[in-house]
Amino acid sequence: MTTTTDRIEKKVLLRAPRARVWNALTTAEEFSAWFEVELTEKGKFIVGARVEGRFSKEDVIAPLMTIERVEPEKLFSYRWVPYSTEPNMNYDSEPKTLVEFRLEEQEGGVLLTVVESGFDSIPVARRAKAYQMNEGGWTQQMDNIERYVTARTR
Repeated sequence: MTTTTDRIEKKVLLRAPRARVWNALTTAEEFSAWFEVELTEKGKFIVGARVEGRFSKEDVIAPLMTIERVEPEKLFSYRWVPYSTEPNMNYDSEPKTLVEFRLEEQEGGVLLTVVESGFDSIPVARRAKAYQMNEGGWTQQMDNIERYVTARTR
């Protein structure tokens, strides 16, 4: 078995229409609801947009992500600085990881795969903690989006 600390991958089968899952991923208001983040952006995410926000337990609104790719109902990706929680720290110059959401039709629903890669480029002092926190965080977020999209399709 090979272990890597450069990437995290999670999958969940969502029993919801593909369009429903896509909207939950790529509309700021819906993303905010299941991801538990307050975004300053409204409407659909567009490539190149720098989206600001804050997590529910943080006091400071800061750059959260930059939208990288949007391939309707197939792929949505962004770059961000993982586990950037220090309120007085400027993370603008730090390397960013790439977060990709991929949708695939499966029997019974839509398979959502999230991959976050690039942890090996994060400064050593923060790398292990960022990986650990995001590993657990993505597990929680997959549960969150599953609850969110299935609650709205019943």
